[in-house]
Amino acid sequence: MAIIHIRQTLTNTRKTTSGCFNMASSIGESVKDSPPEKKAKKSKKQAVDDSELLTVPEGWKEPSFTREDNPKGLLEESSFATLFPKYREAYLKECWPLVQKALGEVFINANLDLIEGSMTVNTTKKTFDPYAILRARDLIKLLARSVPFEQAVRILQDDMACDIIKIGTLVRNRERFVKRRQRLIGPKGSTLKALELLTSCYVMVQGNTVSALGPHSGLKEVRKVVLDTMKNIHPIYNIKTLMIKRELSSDPELRTQSWERFLPKFRHKSLAKRKQPKKKVVKKEYTPFPPPQPESKVDKELASGEFFLRESEKRRKKMNEIKVKQAEALSKRQEERNKAFIAPKEKPAVKKVKKDTAESKIDIQAIKDKVKKAKSKKLGAPPVNPTPQTASDGKTKKKKNKG
Repeated sequence: MAIIHIRQTLTNTRKTTSGCFNMASSIGESVKDSPPEKKAKKSKKQAVDDSELLTVPEGWKEPSFTREDNPKGLLEESSFATLFPKYREAYLKECWPLVQKALGEVFINANLDLIEGSMTVNTTKKTFDPYAILRARDLIKLLARSVPFEQAVRILQDDMACDIIKIGTLVRNRERFVKRRQRLIGPKGSTLKALELLTSCYVMVQGNTVSALGPHSGLKEVRKVVLDTMKNIHPIYNIKTLMIKRELSSDPELRTQSWERFLPKFRHKSLAKRKQPKKKVVKKEYTPFPPPQPESKVDKELASGEFFLRESEKRRKKMNEIKVKQAEALSKRQEERNKAFIAPKEKPAVKKVKKDTAESKIDIQAIKDKVKKAKSKKLGAPPVNPTPQTASDGKTKKKKNKG
């Protein structure tokens, strides 16, 4: 019985394969006839401008995800947890009811554990949006990184995204890291505010991370500016390019053209040359041969001819050299002693001749007048020019005597 059954199956398979080959031959014939029709369709599609396909029409928004899109909900429960620092405990305790209310609208539970210092979010049976749990995860991450609740709750919107940039490991030196992080913030937060206005993002610099919240296009620019700042490129250069791009995007003619000719090209300034050391060690040219061996005492004597002299002549020669050196030292010593007895050169005495001026001349007539006045003041001396007494003078004297 088994053999009969196998034979029947083989006959059936043969019939089906023959039928398939017939279908394939008919399809091949139809395909041979179709190429000109397909080419015509392709040419019509190419006529459509590619720029229209790439650009999003103005005022278009992606339709929101509703209950009708996923009426049966999710099959499995998903959950995420994140830790938060101790200093955020008081703030999270205050705003946690608002967090639960915001997440309750998308049917997601939120739990705050103050003992472990963690926040947990998980889906429920009523959750219909599969991406809502990921938004809830980003919400608790932003709250842990000191982002206020008013800003962090915007992540639940469809057109919002977040990016947490780690900058702690980009610079090794701590002082340099603090300076570059402060450069990103700017004086009184002006640089950060300008970046927020140009990218339409909220940026929060806290510790070793930078939290950004906004549209995807803005987050891309924020990440570029932050990383460039940590690489010692001032943020003002990137802000300037963003301002130019913003103006160019408003022009419909320039929207499809290349903007390279309008964007500024900043060059790195050549830094001052490193201070050179006072004593430079000049390296000798490398040679594979070893240095020549220094001459020995015997070699020097052979070169000068002393080696062939007798011992008495050698002694005499040494004595002569010593005497010459002694005579030179004696003459130097004698010159130094004689310096004390040499009189120094005196400067020639020049007599100062006083010039007769009009002020220095003696006025003889003025001296004579002074002498005459002095004699008249002496007691008992008659006045030089006696004046006759008048009647009025006599009356005044009598009145004085009576008084």
